[in-house]
Amino acid sequence: MSKEEYKDLKEKMNKTLSVLKGELNGVRAGRANPAILDKISIDYYGTPTPINQLANISVPEARVIVIQPWEDKLLKDIERELQKSEIGINPNNDGKVIRLVFPPLTEERRKELTKVVKKYGEDAKIAIRAIRRDAIEKMKTMKKNSEITEDDLKVAEKDIQEITDKYVADIDSIVKKKEEEMLEV
Repeated sequence: MSKEEYKDLKEKMNKTLSVLKGELNGVRAGRANPAILDKISIDYYGTPTPINQLANISVPEARVIVIQPWEDKLLKDIERELQKSEIGINPNNDGKVIRLVFPPLTEERRKELTKVVKKYGEDAKIAIRAIRRDAIEKMKTMKKNSEITEDDLKVAEKDIQEITDKYVADIDSIVKKKEEEMLEV
C-alpha cells in the first residue's frame, strides 16, 4: 500500500474522530459548554445562521452560559430556538441577554448520558472498522489484478490493522475521558 493510500486511510479515520468529538461536545456534562449551541441556528434575514455568529457567548460561571445578541431584535428568536432545541434547559431572557443555567446532573441522568457517550464511541468504532474493511478489500482487488504480490497484501493487511488499532484506542481514550468528566461534577 502506498504512502498516499495510507494517508487517505488515516484522513478518513481522523474525520471519524472529529465527528465523535463533535458529538461528545454536544453531550451535556455537569458544566456549561458553549458547544451545545453549535447545532442551533436562527433564521437571520432568511438564512439559517448559528447562534455564535449572531451573539457573544460566554461562560461566566461553571454552570451558566450567557448569550448576548449583537442585535436586540434577535433576542426573541434565539430564545424561541433554544426552547425548541433538545438541550433541555429553559432560557432566561432579561431583555438584554439570555442565560442558560445548567442544573446539577442527577446520578440517574449521568448514567443515561454515559450510555449515550458509549454509544457514540461504539458508532465511531464501527465506522473505523468499515474504513479498514474497505481498505483491505481494495488491497485484495489489487492482488487479484496482479498489481501487488501476496506478500505485499499480507504487509498491507498488517499495517491497516495496526492503524485501525491505534484509532480504536484513541476512541476508547476519548470516550473514557468524557465519561470521567461527566461523573466528576
